[in-house]
Amino acid sequence: MAWLLALPAVAGPAEVERGRRIFDAGGCLACHTDVKAAGPPLAGGRGLKTPFGTFYAPNISPDPDFGIGRWTDADFLRAMQGGVSPTGAHYYPAFPYPTFTRASDRDLLDLKEYLLAQTPVATLSRPHEVAFPFSLRPLLWFWKLFNFRPLRWQPDPARSEAWNRGSYLVEALSHCGECHTPRNLMGGLDRARWMAGARLGDEKSVAPNLTPHASGLARWTARDIAAALEFGLTPEDEPIGGEMDVVVTWSTSRLAPTDRAAIATYLQELPALPAAAVIGRR
Repeated sequence: MAWLLALPAVAGPAEVERGRRIFDAGGCLACHTDVKAAGPPLAGGRGLKTPFGTFYAPNISPDPDFGIGRWTDADFLRAMQGGVSPTGAHYYPAFPYPTFTRASDRDLLDLKEYLLAQTPVATLSRPHEVAFPFSLRPLLWFWKLFNFRPLRWQPDPARSEAWNRGSYLVEALSHCGECHTPRNLMGGLDRARWMAGARLGDEKSVAPNLTPHASGLARWTARDIAAALEFGLTPEDEPIGGEMDVVVTWSTSRLAPTDRAAIATYLQELPALPAAAVIGRR
């Protein structure tokens, strides 16, 4: 498989700059930095509450002992595309490798070069708080068997260039479906209801329906969607709020205008599905 192949590490300013764009598209800073506690960048993030426990994003700074400073290209691809650590342990899917697996090797290795150009932070990653039996990592092999397909994104020649770019951003780099798609009983994405909205881990908040259904974005224009991704405001000039405020601040507002427009194009051409989760209802 692709993540088992080591590619030559030839990096320069162009690769690092491309990596920065991948970094922003993925919203990596928001997850891997404890922003609320003013923690060092990339030293590890705040907790993500789920029905299975609380997961903490690890240190991904270039520190050789506590971060990814010693990782090879093959290590990085195997983690991002296969959900396996350099020591062979399976990662929990709170790390969205089921989506990152669709990203190209080149984009991911550019991301790695950008990360290695950052300041190392000698901080131990906070351990996850996961109860038995979910604490048994070997069980993740079975989870992957039913919920993980390591397939790369492929363009659709029948679609426009803008749609394809939006598709790649949503389905691979920006991992929008990880929050906006409901999950099955095992915690895997219910792809039959792709982007139809979902309850978030604490069950108190909802990631809304992003399909062009009446319960979703049917009344939003492409310009409305692009503006929301840039400024965090609805067409009525109301703040989006919630977790999306973090996404806008640290990710989508930093994208190129053409990328925000491409995401809007993609979302408007999704199948219109009724909302899978409604605010205020269980």
